[in-house]
Amino acid sequence: MFRRISLINSRGFLQKKDFNRGYLFSPLLIIPLFLVMISGLLIKSIQGDFLESNYLGHILTGFLGYFLAFFISYIPLERLKMYLVPFYLCTLISLLLIYFFGISVSGAQRWLNFGSFSFQPSEVAKLSTVLTLALVLDKKIILTIRDLVLPLLVVVIPWLLIFFQPDLGTSLVLLVLTGVMLYWSQMPIEWILILVFCIITAALNLTLPTLLIFWIPVIGYLAYRSSKKKIIFSALAISLHLLVAKFTPILWQYGLKEYQKDRLVLFLDPNRDPLGGGYHLIQSQIAIGSGGLFGNGLLQGKLTNLQFIPEQHTDFIFSALGEELGFVGCMVVLFLFFFLIKKLINTATIARTNFESLIVIGIASTFLFQIIINLFMTIGLGPVTGIPLPFMSYGRTSLVTNFVSIGFVLSILKRSRSLRN
Repeated sequence: MFRRISLINSRGFLQKKDFNRGYLFSPLLIIPLFLVMISGLLIKSIQGDFLESNYLGHILTGFLGYFLAFFISYIPLERLKMYLVPFYLCTLISLLLIYFFGISVSGAQRWLNFGSFSFQPSEVAKLSTVLTLALVLDKKIILTIRDLVLPLLVVVIPWLLIFFQPDLGTSLVLLVLTGVMLYWSQMPIEWILILVFCIITAALNLTLPTLLIFWIPVIGYLAYRSSKKKIIFSALAISLHLLVAKFTPILWQYGLKEYQKDRLVLFLDPNRDPLGGGYHLIQSQIAIGSGGLFGNGLLQGKLTNLQFIPEQHTDFIFSALGEELGFVGCMVVLFLFFFLIKKLINTATIARTNFESLIVIGIASTFLFQIIINLFMTIGLGPVTGIPLPFMSYGRTSLVTNFVSIGFVLSILKRSRSLRN
């Protein structure tokens, strides 16, 4: 039984009167659309009235996604199960095609071009991985190491294809959603920590390798206490982390571009290279700080209008929000994100099946991680990783995919309520 079952019993289902209100004006749709409208105005402020301004396209794409999500909410996910594996395979093919026909922008090869239309497969890969992983985890409970092989294989293939584009941000998103979905499917927490702690092992190997003498035994202890085959599992866990330590320098050397290495290091002290790798972070902090309590007003941000922050309409849209709407505006947007994530988690707890519950929790974890990392990035608490802010950062593929995800959640919510009533 999944963890969500106990939450269903304690929280109960929503009342019938809520079900009859309709879903066109559901908070799950209205909140994202409002965020799109706000970010559209911010994009207009960033890019001005130039012909290349993308604010209108962002808003129109948002409305398209809004109605697309509403339409998808009428499709039972059970009918789509047979298409999930082909959808996943098509996503892998599109990720592979990038290496041969992809468009390179700012040192990263992430887009496929079809005439005037560009498409970013890694954004779709997040959703396809959630759907396929939910399908796999629904059919088996993770009790042994052998049970982990197929779920991890589902994630590792797109992860490798995305990591070497290179797209460090999206590859991190895949790791996080996998950990959350494994936890939600009742996998022992120690096993998840052993996988997550691979990041710490990699970081220690690059910075303080001598600490691995004390860190690796901790991993062995976690494995020892969490499995019936204690010695074998401990040996496997230690071997995994030793392999991570062995291959981390190789991935650092050949898997990341120089600008990505700078971003991962310079966030600790961006003033070391104020005109290079630290420029984005410094200007973003200045913009947010200059907004004060209430901001300078929409379309009135000086740094934003003068385009002091490169690519501000994508990864650094939050800095424009801070400058033009201030602390109060930022808090309003963060509250809307909090409310949206809360609604998603509540939906996961009342879903009819484990399969549907896993889909919603995977989508929720994807949104939440992107929100946290993007926020930390723009205020200088984390490295620049190229992770967009959901529904606000400009990107048509990302925006449509996010609304499609919301459509799946609405479908699950609708059927969970109708079944109860």
